[in-house]
Formats: sequence, C-alpha cells, structure tokens
Amino acid sequence: MDKLTLYIANKNYSSWSFRPWMALTGVGIDFEEVLIPFDYPNGNPNIKAVSPSGHVPLLQHGGLRIWESFAIIEYAAELFPEAGLLPEDRAGRALARSVCMEMMSSFRALRSACPMNIRRPKGRIALPDGVSADVIRIETIWRDLLQASGGPFLFGAFSGVDAMFAPVVNRFDVYDLVGSADILAYMDAMKAHPAWRKWEEAARAEPWIVPEDEV
Repeated sequence: MDKLTLYIANKNYSSWSFRPWMALTGVGIDFEEVLIPFDYPNGNPNIKAVSPSGHVPLLQHGGLRIWESFAIIEYAAELFPEAGLLPEDRAGRALARSVCMEMMSSFRALRSACPMNIRRPKGRIALPDGVSADVIRIETIWRDLLQASGGPFLFGAFSGVDAMFAPVVNRFDVYDLVGSADILAYMDAMKAHPAWRKWEEAARAEPWIVPEDEV
C-alpha cells in the first residue's frame, strides 16, 4: 500500500489539522506528517503548492489528494475499516456523519470568539452574542451521544467523531466555558488520550506566535 502523508499547519492553532491528525494517530494508523506553518498576513505559498484548496489539512495517498478534515477521516475509515474511525452499523455511521457535518458547518460564533490555542492559560473572556447558544448545542450533542454509548467517548471507544470535536474540547477548556460534571469528564478523557498528549506536547514546543489567534 502507498504511504499516507498528512499535511498540517501549526499544532498550537490549527483546529482543522488537529482533527484528522488525532483521528489517525488515535487509532494507530501510520502516516508521515508534514507541517507547513502559517505565515500571516499573506499566507504560506508552500501550502498552496501542496493543496488545491490552498488550505490544510490534506492527505496524500499515492497520487490521490484528499482535503477537508472529515473527508480525510472518512477516507481513512474506508481504507482501514478495522480501525474503528466510524461506527460499524449504518445507523451509527449516519448519526456520526450528522454530528460531524454539524461541527463543520456550524458554531461560527464560538470559533470566531475563541480560537483554538493549546498554549493559552485558562481564563474567561467577554463573549459576543451566539457563543452561549453554540456551547449549549455542543453540550447537548455530547450528552446525548455519551448517554447512548455509555462513554467514555462519544460512541463508546475513541473514534473519528471525537477527533472532529477535539478543538472544541480545547476551546471549552482554555476559555473556561463549561462546568457540568459529565461534560468535564468527557473532556478529561479526551485530554488524557495519548494522541492528544502527543499533539499538545508538540504544540507547546512550537516557536510560532500568530497574533490573530492570541485572544
């Protein structure tokens, strides 16, 4: 089989890169990592040379290039069905796709006000309209899935769905947005996962500072 190469951006800030990286790493799929750092304010031409969309993450498998975080996770789930990136049953996969697509298309207020920042000291900020509604909706998604699966992850065992919400775990944590015991327990399980810890260690060691994401 051709090797997998995952192109990502800064680990401290790149929420979209975090998702497929944690998914693949979390279930033990082997891949080569290539990090192309952000270069504000004009972007990094090295990203545009790799990715047809001009953005990362991007997964290369032989001559095939797949971009967008969830597309990468779905492709890896088909390539390695035994890895458990998505539920085995059709109903479970449909539900997983639904919440992942909602993650991709929604929660703009939260994303805009609270950028992912692994190194950020924990502390609250003034929140604009819309953030509280985003937080409540995400808590509802998590709570419903955890109650149905029994936890500790959204579908029981760690999966690509957890990876899709990994940057939200960071946002909820460092901006101190939630306090319910069940939500905090899920976040603790995520932050204790070896893949999370590996990403966090690398993020904290990065030299780059992106002022736009330092709220």
